Amino acid sequence: MSGFAKPLKIALGLAVIAGLIIVPMNFNRYGLFILSQWAVMSIAAMGLNLTLGYAGQVSLAQGAFVGIGAYAAAIMTTHGWPLPAAIVVAIMLSFAVGWVLGYPALRVQHHYLAFVTLAFSTLAFLVFRNESWLTGGIYGISNIPRPHFFGIATNKPLPFYYVCLGSLAIVSLAVWWLIRSPWGRAFMALRENPLRAQSLGVDTRRYTLMAFAIGSALGGVAGALYAPLTQYIDPVPFNLSLSLDLLMMVIVGGAGFYFGPFLGAMIAVLLPEWLRFTEGYYLMIYAVAVMGLLIWSPTGILGILDRYLAERRTKAASALRAVAKSRLETAQ
Repeated sequence: MSGFAKPLKIALGLAVIAGLIIVPMNFNRYGLFILSQWAVMSIAAMGLNLTLGYAGQVSLAQGAFVGIGAYAAAIMTTHGWPLPAAIVVAIMLSFAVGWVLGYPALRVQHHYLAFVTLAFSTLAFLVFRNESWLTGGIYGISNIPRPHFFGIATNKPLPFYYVCLGSLAIVSLAVWWLIRSPWGRAFMALRENPLRAQSLGVDTRRYTLMAFAIGSALGGVAGALYAPLTQYIDPVPFNLSLSLDLLMMVIVGGAGFYFGPFLGAMIAVLLPEWLRFTEGYYLMIYAVAVMGLLIWSPTGILGILDRYLAERRTKAASALRAVAKSRLETAQ
């Protein structure tokens, strides 16, 4: 079975990618908008998963960084700048602010750190709402243009969905490389035991700041895509509820698992749409389903799969030991 496992995983991955490319061609505008939103939220959740799931740093400010990226893209593109340039600025701005926000993590941990990031999220929302000379205040910014790539317009829903999907693919490959690099191993050591990591030579100060900065930068990328997706932004979508939604995506999917943000974003974005046939009860069913899952499996959906696979490996190892022991007894 182990010989077929890798080809099976590759075939499954290719089938999913082909499905994400081909199947949406038959979707209507609203279906394409929901799928594009899933791709954008997956990018933001991947950033939070890097900060929380891999580095173990609690953050309730990811929604604020999505807002920073969205306003950076909206302001620049409405003044004639191309979207790639706006994404670069959103990354640099979110990275710098995330680096500064990481300094409290050097002094406080757990729920105290959550309160610090909560205060920053509130501060960012107040800036979005009150600094109308820059953000448009409560009236927001409208008529945000969608980009042109190589002369191809993405004004229609399907081409821009492919922009979001392509961005998700690029970010996914970058995160895949990162968590398998020495930086990723340092993040996981920081999560498991900071004192032991420091004793082994890991610069916990630098890696704590990097965890916040890189995770925040991915939030900025998501925001820079969110602005042309909706083509109108105001402060309301970037309040605390967005940060809590992103936190739920990471935890429900499985914090510290690579595919956790994809699955969590799918549940948070798509499941409410699939439950609309229940009319007024769909939000209650959705809430009860999420609470039940977290009570049964605090490690999320992928945590259930991980436990199942661990039990299978344990049983297989026990069976091999029993066979080896019986053969030794027979030989004696």
